[in-house]
Amino acid sequence: MSAQTKEQLSTSESLLADIAIKAQLADYSPVKGCMVIRPYGYAIWERIKSILDQMIKDTGHENCYFPMLVPESFLQKEAEHVEGFAPECAVVTHAGGKELTEKYVLRPTSETIINHMFAKWIESYRDLPMKLNQWANVVRWEMRTRLFMRTSEFLWQEGHTCHSTWDEAQEETLTMLGVYKTLLQDYLAVPVESGKKTESEKFAGAESTYTVEALMRDGKALQAGTSHNLSQNFAKAFGTQFTNENNQLEFAYQTSWGVSTRLIGAVVMGHHDDVGLMLPPEIAPYQVVIIPILKKNKDNSEILEASKVIEQELHALGIRTKLDNRETISQGIKFNEYEQKGVPLRLVVGARDLEQGMLELHRRDTQSKHKEIARKGIAELVAGWLKQIQTDIYNRALEFRAGHTTTVTNLEELAAALDKPGGFARCMWNGDIKLEKILKDKHKATIRCMPDETKLDSSKDPCVLSGKVSGDNTEILIARAY
Repeated sequence: MSAQTKEQLSTSESLLADIAIKAQLADYSPVKGCMVIRPYGYAIWERIKSILDQMIKDTGHENCYFPMLVPESFLQKEAEHVEGFAPECAVVTHAGGKELTEKYVLRPTSETIINHMFAKWIESYRDLPMKLNQWANVVRWEMRTRLFMRTSEFLWQEGHTCHSTWDEAQEETLTMLGVYKTLLQDYLAVPVESGKKTESEKFAGAESTYTVEALMRDGKALQAGTSHNLSQNFAKAFGTQFTNENNQLEFAYQTSWGVSTRLIGAVVMGHHDDVGLMLPPEIAPYQVVIIPILKKNKDNSEILEASKVIEQELHALGIRTKLDNRETISQGIKFNEYEQKGVPLRLVVGARDLEQGMLELHRRDTQSKHKEIARKGIAELVAGWLKQIQTDIYNRALEFRAGHTTTVTNLEELAAALDKPGGFARCMWNGDIKLEKILKDKHKATIRCMPDETKLDSSKDPCVLSGKVSGDNTEILIARAY
């Protein structure tokens, strides 16, 4: 990797922190590698959580909660799983002033402890499918951390299901992948590529892993969510069995899937400009901020009352609104604060404009000022603009991804594409793992997925490694990633 590329990656990491801190999303914790999520950042997470929680329930899942302390022996029951997570585990060795007879791991994920309970609860095919989800925190002791993208502790959602057949588990795996894709594209306005991970990139202990991959504005890919078909691997390790309709004992087929507060990182690095954060209206804690122009040492009651009436009109249409009536803060400071926070629309109420039946609107995404907007019908106008802003932010991200996706046919073209324009390199691959080693050692890149929506032709496009055309070649997306 070139010195220039290293500098670009370092710059992108500082940019993420700069935007997150100035937008009051998060701050550094006194605990190394952890972050404090501030109220505004947590409000964004609550919006995402609320939307996704309903989608999860609509697909037949129930919420529950499991302890964050996992017996160390549980992780050791599934060899591939413990090997995959051992370097990231934080272990509790003492409690109550005494050394514990069995150590506990702060959950890096919950497959093992949930399987212990599945084995207890599931007896017959009548108990299946069992479809659970929990909202929780996890700890993965990362060596190199950055706000939202990779921290030692983070918040997430993890789903765990048991099924009577492999086909049913596979259907569940792909259904939840689709849920994540809808969440990201329709609500976070982040276009994603969905597809299957390679064997070396799959989740530890899974039969197969599927992912949604987003492209950030620094040209790096972000694994925004994953869904795993665990097959019978964990069921066999924990004895999760059921009696089928023929009165025969079988191991259950399982899935797990999750997203995390990394989604806020996707929004920050997917939607920003030189000013700061740019929030899609669907997940903005407040979609409109109303700023009345207040005069010092003057009677502002009339303009404040008018602003409150406007606020009520917006609320009546379900528009999340904040009225900033602080008299000790100048309007310039307020404007700057809400621009950095990425609030989609800023509505300015001035006494003179109000007398003329007018208002002033500012669009955050285009940094445009619109004067002499009619006061009458303002709520309906704002509702329409918010829908348009959501679409425009998504299209902006989609256009960026299109301009930073390059089709390559050999290793030289691949190296050039990763540096300029950066982003995704699309190519064919014969499955030889030698390519993954070259990517890791020479380019600090990985195969992000084998995309569901393919663009290349296996009868015409050659393998990027061998240079040969073959019907056995697979289309892949390559990128540097968080």
